[in-house]
Amino acid sequence: MGTHYRRVLLKLSGEALMGNMGYGIDPEVVKEIAEEVAEVAATGVQIAIVVGGGNIFRGMKAASAGMVRATADYIGMIATVMNAMTLQESLERIGVQTRVQTAIAMQEVAEPYIRRRAIRHLEKNRVVILVQVREIHSLPLIPLRLYEQQK
Repeated sequence: MGTHYRRVLLKLSGEALMGNMGYGIDPEVVKEIAEEVAEVAATGVQIAIVVGGGNIFRGMKAASAGMVRATADYIGMIATVMNAMTLQESLERIGVQTRVQTAIAMQEVAEPYIRRRAIRHLEKNRVVILVQVREIHSLPLIPLRLYEQQK
């Protein structure tokens, strides 16, 4: 059976990574997600992932409590990078080549987001985890909304 899509975008809410925990990251849930992503990637589907950070920090909530909005947003961005790195580690542990790209400078832990580089990684069958990339609509991807926390 052939694959229906060549390239997909998977949106993971940060809350999905915490499983049944009230906060943080549940390693077993991340492992399960990584295994499912690996299974799809093994079929030749190119996968880009956008992950949230709400399991660690909620910028809007902090801003409404008096924190400067820009500061709250930056902290939220760091939370998303933490989730991306956690997912990357889990994917690479099971043999899936992965790259994290972010629109904020963190060259020690992630590549800068460059559209052509992201596409090239996908073409090399690497999973690309995108953090704070506002130009996501410019990537030729089929969006999938999975692993949203059910409330």
